[in-house]
Amino acid sequence: MKLKKKVKITLFIILWIIVAVAGIFVYKKYFATKSKEVKEVKVVNQVEKYGYTLKENKPAKYKEMFEELKKILNKENVDEEEYVKKITEMFIYDFYSLNDKVAKTDIGGTEFVYNEILENFLKNAQDTYYKYIESNIYNNRKQSLPVVANISIDNVEKKPFAYGNKTDEEAYVVEASWTYTDDQFSSYQNKATLVFIHDDVKLSLVELQ
Repeated sequence: MKLKKKVKITLFIILWIIVAVAGIFVYKKYFATKSKEVKEVKVVNQVEKYGYTLKENKPAKYKEMFEELKKILNKENVDEEEYVKKITEMFIYDFYSLNDKVAKTDIGGTEFVYNEILENFLKNAQDTYYKYIESNIYNNRKQSLPVVANISIDNVEKKPFAYGNKTDEEAYVVEASWTYTDDQFSSYQNKATLVFIHDDVKLSLVELQ
């Protein structure tokens, strides 16, 4: 009888240890998953009239640009050429800098794209420039990606531009060039021609070459 009691006690202890270990494993697994959940990105600034927003995860340089844009647009009489130069800089920096993007679907510069071409723009970006971006949802990516350094507005010209069944007689055609913070990306695209049309109160990107 004594031997049977010892066996029962030993089995009980083993079962208790198994349950405890399993509980610890499940607990750690649950909280590890919870800690990896993607947090909602908050909007920290905006230009309400124009529909521009600034999210908290944007790089410091882009945040500075946003403040400059806000000052331009808050003037009583907006200088359109100053406006189009600034959004050209912001688009180039946000679209061609990939290091802050969490996945290939996290396309930069979309705030400045004309809504009627946005879907096609996103698809083309995912299939080309953004195609090989590795996911960084859990902030563990090792991939080296480009960051735009200096942007130069080389030329701004007003001319008629036809799109769909409309024509903007005073569209802006902007030629720009830029560099990257690392020479390993010197072969990447470093110049473009951008066309902005009047879209209600704001200017919107309708063509990128």
